[in-house]
Amino acid sequence: MAEFDLNAQAARLAKRLEAIPVAILAAVRPALVQSAEDLAQVARSLAPEDSGDLKASIAVTPPGAETPAYAEGGGRRIAADNQALVTAGNPEQRHGHLVEFGTKPHENGGLFAGTQHPGTEAQPFLLPAARLTQDRAKRRIGRAVGKAVREAAQAGGND
Repeated sequence: MAEFDLNAQAARLAKRLEAIPVAILAAVRPALVQSAEDLAQVARSLAPEDSGDLKASIAVTPPGAETPAYAEGGGRRIAADNQALVTAGNPEQRHGHLVEFGTKPHENGGLFAGTQHPGTEAQPFLLPAARLTQDRAKRRIGRAVGKAVREAAQAGGND
């Protein structure tokens, strides 16, 4: 099975989109955001239910906006002009990565220092959601790009 590499795909898309005029990129943004919203909805449906706080922390960041604190690598990130980001986490819910990937058995620190934690089983929700929505997102974005290019070509021909 092929490995899903979101960063490599984003880099390839960014390189291809650099050649497209800003107006066309702006026309594609709604498709990017809608695809991210679809992914977020599926991720919420797959996230474990416990208290619902993790589900509620799943957020979409549109192009040019900043992700919530603690949503990505413990900090914030600005979405590029050709990105809509889906993140899990906020200042109160900083454990999405532990749920997604699980934890290994380890010795506790802090209040329970010296005790043994058995680890937790992974409960993936974000990566499966990305895989489930990937094809539809590609089609939606491809249609938006095609339409924007056709409209730009027609507008250019009318000058």
